[in-house]
Amino acid sequence: MVNIWFSSLKRAGVSNYLLVALDDQIAHFCKSNQVPFYRRDATIAAIQKDTGDNHAISGLKFHLLREFLELGYSVLLSDVDILFFQNPFLHLYRDCDVESMSDGYNNQTAYGYDDVSDDPKMGWARYAHTMRIWVFNSGLFYIRPTIPSIELLDRVTSRLSKEKAWDQAVFNEELFRPSHPGYEGLHASLRVMDYYLFMNSKVMFTIVRKDANFDGFLPVALHVNYHPDKYERMLALINYFVNGKKDALKAFPDGSEWR
Repeated sequence: MVNIWFSSLKRAGVSNYLLVALDDQIAHFCKSNQVPFYRRDATIAAIQKDTGDNHAISGLKFHLLREFLELGYSVLLSDVDILFFQNPFLHLYRDCDVESMSDGYNNQTAYGYDDVSDDPKMGWARYAHTMRIWVFNSGLFYIRPTIPSIELLDRVTSRLSKEKAWDQAVFNEELFRPSHPGYEGLHASLRVMDYYLFMNSKVMFTIVRKDANFDGFLPVALHVNYHPDKYERMLALINYFVNGKKDALKAFPDGSEWR
């Protein structure tokens, strides 16, 4: 998957990338394939060790990111289950502290909507309006070297060192939770990426591949985050978008078997 990831970056014309290698095996792989890397030892917090390797490792990214922001660099963080088909830096707004892809699949879920709660016993006031938005995906986001951004990383890192929690959930809680008695909010500015340009795999497999209006469409990036058979789907997506094999995705269902 790492090979597929950096090959897609090169194909998209991206040269300013760096892979953070957390072990000697990946560092050796990078050297052998002329991939720029930063060898960094990282220790998983004891409380995260039973959350599964995927989530435990993912939680380390926030501490590592801080080192780059402290030096004044903005960073587009990418997990390795992501394919790039265009240069993402040509499609960023760079006007907020955090600019992230969404787990949403339409305008309402990705950008927010009015969700009405119904409590019949309240009579005239039975309907209460709430605001809902699907979470920012912590596997692909652009973060600028600002005070709120660094504070976000510190808050998430601190919580993950003490709580048995999923890093993406904590990431979103700290981004969206407002100030209230006993708690000071983050005050970070946020932008949601276009969910067709920075696409998740639910959008791809349930909508885009079935709609003739998307024939010839090329996303900037595609994150295979909704499906556990990541490697197989990544290979098929390359065949679909790069090699023009329009039947490459037919074998895959919309979703996945429950595990």
